[in-house]
Amino acid sequence: MRIVVLTGGIGGARFLVGVRAHARAIGAEVTAVVNVGDDVRMHGLQICPDLDSVMYTLGGAADPERGWGRVGETWVVKEELAKYGVEPSWFGLGDKDTATHLVRTTMLNAGYPLSAVTAALCERWQPGITMLPATDDRLETHVVVDVDGERKAIHFQEWWVRHRGDVPTHNFVFRGADTAKPGAGVVDAIGAADVILVAPSNPVVSIAPILAVPALREAVTSGSAPVVGVSPIIGGSPVRGMADKCLATLEVEVSAAGVGRMYGPRADGGLLDGWLIDTSDEGAQVPGVRTRAVPLWMRDEETTARMVADALDLAR
Repeated sequence: MRIVVLTGGIGGARFLVGVRAHARAIGAEVTAVVNVGDDVRMHGLQICPDLDSVMYTLGGAADPERGWGRVGETWVVKEELAKYGVEPSWFGLGDKDTATHLVRTTMLNAGYPLSAVTAALCERWQPGITMLPATDDRLETHVVVDVDGERKAIHFQEWWVRHRGDVPTHNFVFRGADTAKPGAGVVDAIGAADVILVAPSNPVVSIAPILAVPALREAVTSGSAPVVGVSPIIGGSPVRGMADKCLATLEVEVSAAGVGRMYGPRADGGLLDGWLIDTSDEGAQVPGVRTRAVPLWMRDEETTARMVADALDLAR
């Protein structure tokens, strides 16, 4: 069996731990198509938060307390930059993390595409799955906000990290998506897939940027593989992060049913064939989509792998 997962963020990375475990148990291959909308260049370094979250989590190096970055991280570089008065001061680069960004930026500047750079970085971390950036082209999530009496678009990282989403927010724009092409190997992986899973990632800023790449979305929605999504909303609240603020901005109901309806049934031009929701949301329905309620809390690898097994069963 070949499994493709559309994923991003910390929730998506943790979901992949369960996907990998179940895939090993049944002899399946896993390819993760990872969001790059969060990517940003700061201090001359190309930073890919979602790719790194997946790589560190599956490589056993993610900080379990913060949920992001490296375990045992130190912050000498950040402190020294602050002493020089270098901006942006609101975005912290850990020392270990900086080494990853240096390697990535050096390779990108030498002409290697992001997909090749990601594969090279994974040689160290051995994630046990194939990791593919959604696109090798520049694609950034920008947020339309009101700041200091002015309406403007700022990078998602500034909205998320600097402002914590606590500014009047009007829209999310995926800059570069219209002309972006799927990353190397992405369309082939989707075409060969037996099932496509949509991780319980933020639907607005982790999954939507992936699907904003036209040829990628077309490959997913027109292919033969069934598409099953896993709800990131449990009992009317996001498992973590600010999916509720993102959904509210788009006037989408913050519920399992609301996100399912936002994705929509594939038969009507949407994304989903199946939608996995938590038992606390049993009864929530998405017209035109098969829905099943199972425990969705990702407490550990075993419970997450069981969730993945339920998603694959729904796909059948």
